[in-house]
Amino acid sequence: MAASQASLLLQKQLRDLCKKPVDGFSAGLVDESDVFEWSVSIMGPPDTLYEGGFFNAIMSFPKNYPNSPPTVRFTSEMWHPNVYPDGKVCISILHPPGDDPNGYELATERWSPVHTVESIVLSIISMLSGPNDESPANVDAAVGVVFHILATSISIVS
Repeated sequence: MAASQASLLLQKQLRDLCKKPVDGFSAGLVDESDVFEWSVSIMGPPDTLYEGGFFNAIMSFPKNYPNSPPTVRFTSEMWHPNVYPDGKVCISILHPPGDDPNGYELATERWSPVHTVESIVLSIISMLSGPNDESPANVDAAVGVVFHILATSISIVS
């Protein structure tokens, strides 16, 4: 029963995105017979290191969506502090609901069934615009971003 409700909700979210596209990304099914796996294309946000880029990702939904979050994995090469080397996105809203076992995130920052495909992708676009370097999934990328910011700040001051 839960899988059929999730399927109906995902079909509705896809229809809504097709009727009213959102600037900065597009989404569709990887395979028309599987509403639980989406292909997402994200344009790099202006005034960021990713500006002008076009990044593809796969969004995989659990059968009990929206009670549990999807996983999002970039299939395009992505060098970002909040993206693991295998492409998996690490942002708070994609973490399971409830209290954080590590005590880092508030429960209100984690997954909630009110999120939609649109809110997830907009959060990823926001992540591209402002990485969270306090708990990086990719330490090398976090160091690189901090170095870039410092180098840019120094050149602006000079």
